[in-house]
Formats: sequence, C-alpha cells, structure tokens
Amino acid sequence: MRVSLTFELMTAENIKDPIHFTREQHTIYSTYLERDVLLDAYVPIDFVQPELFHLLLINDGQDLLKMPFTAILEEFAVTAEAEPLFCIGIHCGEERKREYGTAFAADFENRGDKAGLYSKFIFDELLPFIRRYYQAPSFKEKSFAGFSLGGLSALDIVWNHPNEFCKAGIFSGSLWWRRKAYEAGYEDEKDRLMHLQVLKGGFYPWLRFFFECGTLDETADRNNNGVIDSIDDTLDLIIELKVKGYTDEHIRYYLVEEGRHDVETWAKSFPAFLKWGWYKKQ
Repeated sequence: MRVSLTFELMTAENIKDPIHFTREQHTIYSTYLERDVLLDAYVPIDFVQPELFHLLLINDGQDLLKMPFTAILEEFAVTAEAEPLFCIGIHCGEERKREYGTAFAADFENRGDKAGLYSKFIFDELLPFIRRYYQAPSFKEKSFAGFSLGGLSALDIVWNHPNEFCKAGIFSGSLWWRRKAYEAGYEDEKDRLMHLQVLKGGFYPWLRFFFECGTLDETADRNNNGVIDSIDDTLDLIIELKVKGYTDEHIRYYLVEEGRHDVETWAKSFPAFLKWGWYKKQ
C-alpha cells in the first residue's frame, strides 16, 4: 500500500492554543477502489494507550475541514465527561455516488454499485492502516458517521457489521435510497433499501443510532402528507428499528428547526452527536 503523510498543528477560531488534537493528513492507495484515498486523522495528543480510546470514522471527511472540525473536537474535549476519542475523516472520491450506498444492492439507477468495494476498503485497507501506522491493535470501540449519502453508507456498514461497530451517526441521511423509480411502481414498504435491511436484520443491544434531520433539508413530499421526505424516511426507519427491539435508549432523533442539507447545519449538530455518544454522563 502506498502511503504519504503531511502533519499540521491545527488552529481554529476562538482557540489560541489547541491542547487536545493535531490533524495529520494521509494518502493511501486502495486496490479495491483503484484510487488514492485522502484521510484526515484527528489525533489526541495523549494517544498513548489506544485500547482506551474510541475510534470514530467519518465519511465525507472533506466537509470536516469546512466546519472547522478541530474546534468542535476541542470544545468537546475540554470537559472531564468526554471519553477519549480518535477521529478519521475519509475524503470522498470522484465516484462518490458509486462508492457510497448499500452494499447488498445498488439503487434503481445502479448508483452505489461500488459500495461493497468501499466496505472492503474500510475493513481490509483502512483499519489495518490505522492499526499499523498508529500502533493501535485495538480500540475501546469503533463507530461510523457520515453526511447525506455518506450517512447512508456509514449506517449500512455499521448495520451489516454489528460485531465491529457500536454507534452510527447519520446526518441528513439519504434514506430514500430505493430499488425502484417512483414511476415504476415504487412503494415505501417494499423499495427503500436501508429499511429493507433493517426489516430483515436482527437485534444487537449494543448498537446505538443518532439521526439528524433539518426541517429545510429538502422540499420533496412524495406522499403529500405535509412532511418532507427526509424526515419521513428517517422516522420510518426509526419505527423499523423499534420493531426490532431498539428503544429510545438506543436511538437519538435530533431535529434541527430551519436546518438545511449543508455543512453549516451539520457543524451545528455535530457537538450534540459527540455529547450523546461520548460523554460519560448522559
């Protein structure tokens, strides 16, 4: 595997002397994806015993640079209630709509046809690289998050690998991902790919799910019920999870009034996700 590295001590608004994290940027070549993959590692300065740290992978890592993400992490880490956290932002490639999606099936336009290869990249290339480069044979636990289609991808990977992950963070998730076009006889109950997986899946009591939606995520309302599709799709998936046995202890639904399908809204929501997932006292 070909690897290159750049190192940068991060600074951000309102943080004169960052004390908790540095950002290291890596480029690794993926044989599965046949491309270079750019990574941002947000490394705790006290990263000495990896087995005590939580690993959070984040799709669309390029969006973290627009937040700025280091400032969010610094604010999170200033309290003693914060669990030790190590984050990896995975930049998307030019074939984002092919690599993200649901691994078991592409959508009705064959988008997501490389999602299985992306999953293999995560397990066979990315995680081994992290373990090797950071001398971290194990972490306390692993989680995955993402934005929009990246959120669907993160959820799909967590759902299909419950023995590897414990939390999923889905921000404005593309949960509409479907196997039929609307004009081809589409039905909510039969054709949404992530919902079908949950319907046919099992119950793993250690899994936790954080769903963020903005009331202005979109304007589409396919069933004309006065609720935008992104919210409908998220609430329907939560219902499916609860049918499986998951409860409000497992699920956090975070609705942002006036929230949009953009980095600004996700940046404002991310601290709530971090506190929900990695504060010792909830």
